[in-house]
Amino acid sequence: MLAQVLMNMYYLLVGIGGIVLFGAGIGLGYLIRQLVAQQRKSSIEAKLRRLIEDSRAEAKETLLDAKEKAAKVLDEAKQEERERLTQVRRLDERLIERETGIDRRASEFDKREKEVEERIERVKAVKAEVEQVRERVGKELERISGMTKEEALAQVLIAIERDHAEDMMVRIKKLEIQGFEDLERRAKNILATLIQRLASVTTSDVTTTTVGIPSDDLKGKIIGREGRNIKALERAAGVEIIVDDTPGSIVISAFDPVRRHIAKIALEKLVQDGRIQPARIEETVDKAREEIEKQIREAGEQAAYEVGIFDLDPRLSLLLGRLKFRTSYGQNVLQHSIEMTHLAGMLAAELGADVATAKKGALLHDIGKAVDHEVTGTHVEIGRRILQKFNMDVRVIQAMQSHHEEYPYETVESIIVQTVDAISASRPGARRDSLENYLKRLEDLERIATAFPAVEKAYAISAGREIRIFVSPEKVTDAEAYGLAREIALQVESELKFPGEIRVMVIREMRAIEYAR
Repeated sequence: MLAQVLMNMYYLLVGIGGIVLFGAGIGLGYLIRQLVAQQRKSSIEAKLRRLIEDSRAEAKETLLDAKEKAAKVLDEAKQEERERLTQVRRLDERLIERETGIDRRASEFDKREKEVEERIERVKAVKAEVEQVRERVGKELERISGMTKEEALAQVLIAIERDHAEDMMVRIKKLEIQGFEDLERRAKNILATLIQRLASVTTSDVTTTTVGIPSDDLKGKIIGREGRNIKALERAAGVEIIVDDTPGSIVISAFDPVRRHIAKIALEKLVQDGRIQPARIEETVDKAREEIEKQIREAGEQAAYEVGIFDLDPRLSLLLGRLKFRTSYGQNVLQHSIEMTHLAGMLAAELGADVATAKKGALLHDIGKAVDHEVTGTHVEIGRRILQKFNMDVRVIQAMQSHHEEYPYETVESIIVQTVDAISASRPGARRDSLENYLKRLEDLERIATAFPAVEKAYAISAGREIRIFVSPEKVTDAEAYGLAREIALQVESELKFPGEIRVMVIREMRAIEYAR
């Protein structure tokens, strides 16, 4: 029992000792931790103090460096300011010197100006004195000689002419011959150069046009029953259709190129269409006329564009295009005008004349031929009136009006236009006199016939051996048609000269037209 109590006391003491030891361990650990923490705190504070001290030292050094740099920059700024002040003082000194020099020069200039004015006054006085002396001498000479100044000069010239007349004539003649030879040589060189520079094709228009057909079987269809188709085509177009044994072609004959082209276009369309009958023929001919009018307008515009004239009135371009179907001695007038324009431009440039005026004068020199069969007067006079109507520059009118010497040469450009007209017309093969005379006779035939009031239209065909005249049935009866044919024949006999005989055919046709709707 005692042992048990002792054992329990032992265990109790051991437990109490363990508790005391545990508490002592905890206290010792806390003390150790506090000591460690105190040491760490002391080391951190020491580090902070060191950092603060280092920062303060570095700040002091930085501040010292900044003060040194600021002092240095301030010294440099003061030095630069001193240098600039020095430069400014130097500039001021230079300006003062220049102003002083300018003032000195101005005073010298004023002094010289006064001296020049004084000299001018003295020269004027001397000149006036010289004039007075000359006048007195002249009057004294006139008094002594008994002649005026003009009379004395005339006497001297007479004496010179009398003593040296032969020498003067020889000299003048030599100068004339030399000058004429030089001018002629230069003119020939210029014209030869122009002709060589412009290499245009020279062709003469003829009075027939050939139309190709795909088959000879169409010839019978073109002729029609009892020739009604070919007669309708000849009547509508005013041409003569020649259908012969030549394979694959039909010949259209007419002196007027417009009619030939209208008939050609109409015939080609009829052949292509295949419907060949009188009503269709008239409709096709009308459409061909419209197409020809379009070609005329395009030809005028193209001609102006080709020669570099871009400010031409559209109405003048239309008249210019009509010259495509006009000939002069067999030469196409539009092509002739274009050729002249190129030549005129080159010649005007060589002579230093107005190139634009010369070119316009050359291009429009035959514009009157576009309407000369409709308006009375020469084509030159008609052309002048046309250009005046369209407010063309008077220099252009002066340039074109003298190409046939109907008006005097008023400008260099007018001589240029006349010269290039002669050059273009004299090219080998350009013109055919006999053909032009023949065409003139055909035109005269139509002119005589259309002069009668009842005549609507007239066409000269068969090379001028026949003229077909269409009259208004309301104005002429069948009986009067015979009398009209006789009157026209007598008029032709009295005004024209022609070989053989001319058949005058008056056609009176009545048509009644109504539309079913």
